[in-house]
Parts: sequence; structure tokens; C-alpha cells
Amino acid sequence: MNKKESSLKLGILLLVITAFAGLILGCAYTVTKEPIAVQADKTNKEAMQELLTNSDTFKKKDVKLTENIVEVNEALKNGKTVGYAMKLNTKGYGGNIELMVGISTDGKVQGIKVLSQSETPGLGANSQKPAFYGQYKGKSIEKELQVTKASSAKDNEIQAITGATITSKAITRGVNDAVNFYKNNLKGGNN
Repeated sequence: MNKKESSLKLGILLLVITAFAGLILGCAYTVTKEPIAVQADKTNKEAMQELLTNSDTFKKKDVKLTENIVEVNEALKNGKTVGYAMKLNTKGYGGNIELMVGISTDGKVQGIKVLSQSETPGLGANSQKPAFYGQYKGKSIEKELQVTKASSAKDNEIQAITGATITSKAITRGVNDAVNFYKNNLKGGNN
């Protein structure tokens, strides 16, 4: 067998292997697509209920979304709007951070939930701990929230995670984006 024939056989073998691998990946995607979507929907619903506990139903709101705000859900109690749960993306140190922010119609942040993140373990990943995300609960939407490295003394301050100021600022920026969206598009539940 000459060099050309051996190269051709090797090329055909590699083509068969990559085609088979592509077929397996395609099948895995098809099989897992639906369960992943179901799990994501379940996670969203649980986050909304956790943030706006006084609501009995959530209805996806048909509003013009922004680059960061990807979903708006109206929280209802006996048919009356009590708040909004907004799903958004913000850029952290390690990549995209997906958040759910709950805002009540009385002008308070009801809380936040980090849905997904790829921040540094032991640092930015601590954004999913109650010691950090609990700081947002009950914050007024009247003043923009700011991150501080010292203990938060003012009502609009959030104490940064030690060693993860970029993550802290990214999440706070995301919450501020949600508050601004609420003020400009949803305030009072009339839209």
C-alpha cells in the first residue's frame, strides 16, 4: 500500500468517526432538550414564588424587553397585581450571570435569586449564599443601589463579597437595571 492509499484510508476513517460522534451528539441534544427546558421552567417558577411569596399566580407580561431583561412576569394575588419578577442577564467576572429580581408594587425589592453563574468558586460563587443575596430584600427602589467594600451603612448600599467586587457590582447593576425597567415600564401595574 502506498502513501496516498494509506492517507485516504485514514481520512475516510476519521470522517466515519466524526460523523458517528456528530450523530451521537445530535441524539443526546434531542433527548435532553425537553427535560432541560422543563427544569428551567420549574426553576423560574420556584424563584418567582420564593421572591414574591404573597402572590398566587404569575403571568408572563408582554412588554418590550431590553438587552438585559429577558422575561417579565406579573405577580397576581386574587387577580390584582402585587409585583413583578424579572429575569435578566448581567456580565460578571466569570461570564454571564442569570438573575431573577422580584419587585413589589409598593416600591421595594422583594429579593433576588441567582439562577445560574460561572463565577470563581469560593469567591464570586458566594453570590448564591443568603449572606450576600439577602441584602437586597426590602431595599427601596427610590435610590440606585451601590456596592461598598465596608459594612453597608446606608439603605441603598450592598456590601461586596470579599474578593469578588466585580461579581457584587455586576449583580447590583442587574438589580438596578430591573428597578429602572420597573420604573419606566411597569410602575403601578398599569402597563
